This record gives sequence, C-alpha cells and structure tokens, in this order.
Amino acid sequence: MATAVQEAQRADTVWIRSAADVSDIVNQGAGRAANAKVIVLLALGGVFLDAYDLTSLAYGEEAVREQFHIGPAQLGLVVSAISLGALVGSFLGGALVDRIGRYRVFMADMVFFVVAAIGAALAVNAAMLIGFRFLMGVGVGMDLPVAMAFLAEFSRLQGKGSKSDRTAAWCPAWYAATTACYVVILGIYALLPAEQHQHIWRYVVGFGAVPALAIIAVRKRYIDESPAWAAGQGDLEGAAAILRRSYGVDARVAPEARRETRRASAGQRYRELFRPPYRRRTLQNLVANTAQNFGYNSVAFGLPVIIATFLAQGELTTIVSALALNLVFAFTGGMLGIGWSRSHGAWRMTLIGFGLQLVAFVVLASLGVPKGPVAIALALGMLGLYLFAQASGPGANLMTFAALSYPTRIRGTGVGFSRGVDSAATTVTLFLFPVLASALSTRVFWVIAAAPVIGAVALLVGRWEPVAHDADAEDALAARD
Repeated sequence: MATAVQEAQRADTVWIRSAADVSDIVNQGAGRAANAKVIVLLALGGVFLDAYDLTSLAYGEEAVREQFHIGPAQLGLVVSAISLGALVGSFLGGALVDRIGRYRVFMADMVFFVVAAIGAALAVNAAMLIGFRFLMGVGVGMDLPVAMAFLAEFSRLQGKGSKSDRTAAWCPAWYAATTACYVVILGIYALLPAEQHQHIWRYVVGFGAVPALAIIAVRKRYIDESPAWAAGQGDLEGAAAILRRSYGVDARVAPEARRETRRASAGQRYRELFRPPYRRRTLQNLVANTAQNFGYNSVAFGLPVIIATFLAQGELTTIVSALALNLVFAFTGGMLGIGWSRSHGAWRMTLIGFGLQLVAFVVLASLGVPKGPVAIALALGMLGLYLFAQASGPGANLMTFAALSYPTRIRGTGVGFSRGVDSAATTVTLFLFPVLASALSTRVFWVIAAAPVIGAVALLVGRWEPVAHDADAEDALAARD
C-alpha cells in the first residue's frame, strides 16, 4: 500500500487516512517546510531562554550575598530556587504538553519568563529573589518538554535536519545563551561605573525578558500546533490544516479516514514510561542524565567561582575567561556534536564524552590550586576539555534520548520526567556546590569525577540508541498487535 508521501509524489493532493500518515509526511520531509523551520528556530529560542535564565546569576552570587546579608546556606537557596521551580515546571509541563498541546504550553511559559525576569531584577530582599527565581524555574521547566516536542515533531526522521540533529541542536543553543549571558555581563561591566558593579546581576537577570517578549510578538504569524499531536487527538482536519500552513503540502482528509485516539491520564502516561518497551530507555536516561547534570552544574554554574577562587584571577579576567571557555569549547563542541551523533550515534558519542570528562576531572583534582602560568593554562584547558566533551556528548544527546525514545502521545511526559529528575539533581547540586567548594577547594573535583563514571555505567548497561528510531511507527505497530 502506498504511503501518504508516495501519493504526494504522484499527485498535488496528499490524502490523510490516519495519524500515521501525518507522521509519515513529517518524517520524510515532504513539502517546502518554510514555517516548520521557523517553528524549530523559535523552539530553540525557548531553549536559549532556559539557559540564559539559569546562567544569569552565575556571576552575581557574591554581590547578592553582600547586598542581602546572607550566608552560604541562604545563598544556596537563592541559587537553587530556579532549579526547584524547574522541577515543578518539568512535571507540570510534561503532563500539559501531552494533554492540551504544544502551542498553549509554549506561550504560557514565555509569560513566566517575562514576569519572573523583571521581578527578580527588582528584588529588594533574598525572599523576593528566591520567589521570582522559583517562578522563573517553573517557566524553564515547562519549556524544555514543549521545545523538544516541537524539535522532534517538525523534523524529518533521517538525514541532515533530522529529529536527532534538531534535538541535539538544543545544546549549541544552550551554550550560545551562556556565552551571550557573559557578553551581556561584560557589556554591562564596561558601561556601569565601578561603584555600581554590585548591581550588574540585576541588569543581566532583567535582560532575560527581552527575547521572551520577542517570541511573544511573532507567535501568531509563525508558531503552530504539532500536526502529529493534533492527529493523535483525532483532529485529522486540524493536522491537515497545519501541514498546509507549515509544510506547504496540500493535505486533505480522506473520506475513509480512521480517527483513532489514545487518551490517557497523566498518571497512566508516567507509568507507561516504566513499562516495556520504554522501561530500559527510561532507566538508562534517568541515571545517565542525573550523573551528567551533577558534573555540568558543578562546573558550568560554578565556573566564575572556579576561575576566581581556584585559579586566583581578577574580576574582569573571570568574566572574559568564562565567556571564552563557553564560546571556544562548549559552543563549538555542541555544533560538532550534531553531525557526530548523526554519523556515529548518540550512544557512542555520549560514552566518549563521559570518558573525556573523567580525564578532565582527574587532572583538575590532581593539580590542586595551580601555581604558575603553565599549571593555570593546564587547568583552564581541562575546564575547556570538560565543556567540549559535555557539549558534543552527554549535553547534546541526553535530551535526544529523552525526546526520541517515546512516541508523540507520551513524548512531552517522557521529556518532562527526564527534565524533572534533572532539575532535582540541579537543585541539590546548586545548593551543595558553594558549600563543597568552600570546604574542599579543588579537591571537590574528586567528588565530581564520580559523575561521568556513573553515567558511563548506565550507558553500558542500557545500550539504547535513539538516532533514526521511529517511535511513532513502533507505537502504531504495537497498537495494531
């Protein structure tokens, strides 16, 4: 029997007879897909906001502590409030994305970003800052499930621009944001008089509202619902209309079309993650993602602390060094990792990344507090190696694992669960890292070195490869059986 795309090659009109036909059109990349590409870019814009907001206070920890007269434990609450909010937002967003659709959740979390960024920037005490950073985290948590769903469901299955390419592209988007954050910090540092430098963090945090407002401004023209999700809800006419708008395909619903709807409660969807065939994938991703999160947040969020304290560098050098490390190593690794994962697989690239991270942590722990230019250069090089390995391996691919392991009907739930567990690990890490770093100095790297070891073991046990896997076709086949 001819597929919907094969019919499209013989006629101007594509006849849709089931939800599988909609997925087939998207997976094979039929049509010009002009609006679909814009939707992908806007979804990556949401990821950009996630990373910017999570990074925006990385440089301002000491200023916040002094302005609000708080100790290490309270500072840990300020720092970790955003990840605690992301924990709530991830589970909530994951459930809502599959229940009410991608578009509505995406627009809701943009509002969270605007309100939270402005409120945090104007905070008059630590409690107010904690509250708005928690709200900001809710927006961050809601955004990643919908962003990953958009990236997977507006992309072809294989080749350049595939689902794995675009879900992995979240990583360079993330590091572009962290780099941009340090550019903003550097610009404000240069513009403000020295006596106002303690307020740099307020300007940086508040600036996060600007890209969110830009996305809100263009939403009506470009953003659309996922056609695969609409079809899965039994709305084949709506899915066909989206294909016409976003893909330029003259899609029409055939008279004999089957409207099969598989609705389930949020609890049922979460339980399904731990049933065959998804259980092994979920457990592999759960352990590996938690491990990489501990390592990443210790280094990425603590980077200014590491450079300033461990490497004994001044204020301006700290900003420039953090910016350069993110741009040269992390962003470059993320861009290269997209193609490498397509060619070699997400599983292999993630395993290699964990191996390189272990090398970096062992060298940093062995160096101790570096003395002299050679030792400092080596330490910075190891930080760069870690960021490159993270961006080209675990950082890029663990969201690919989460997004492509599950079919459309539970994809948001799967990503939300993964992101929620990730946020729980982030909350613990951001709370503990200032305390551990203060107590252990560079010996903290021996503790962090456990992360890539645990992540690698999870991969070797699970051995699940998501690249080029058609989870919707797998799901449709299981439903017929």
